[in-house]
Amino acid sequence: GQTVKFGALQITARSCDKGPPEEVPESAGFLEIVEAREGETPQRLFSGWMFASSPALSALENPIYDLWVLDCKNEASAPGVTAP
Repeated sequence: GQTVKFGALQITARSCDKGPPEEVPESAGFLEIVEAREGETPQRLFSGWMFASSPALSALENPIYDLWVLDCKNEASAPGVTAP
C-alpha cells in the first residue's frame, strides 16, 4: 500500500500474492503506476496485475519505462511475523 518514487514514477503495490513453495513458483502484484513530471498533470501509466512468470501477459507498455514484478513478499510470511 506504500508508494515508492523512482524518477518521475510513483509506484504503488496495492496487493501481493505468492504461491506456496510446494506449488509452481508464481508471484503477482497489483500495481498502480503514475508518471508525475514537474509542471505537468500526473498521468496513470498502468493499473492492474503483473505476473513474475509472464511479464508480457500484463505489461506496462511505455516507450521509456520497462517495469515488471520479480517477486512478492507478504508481511505475514516475513520472518518474525506471526499471522493471526
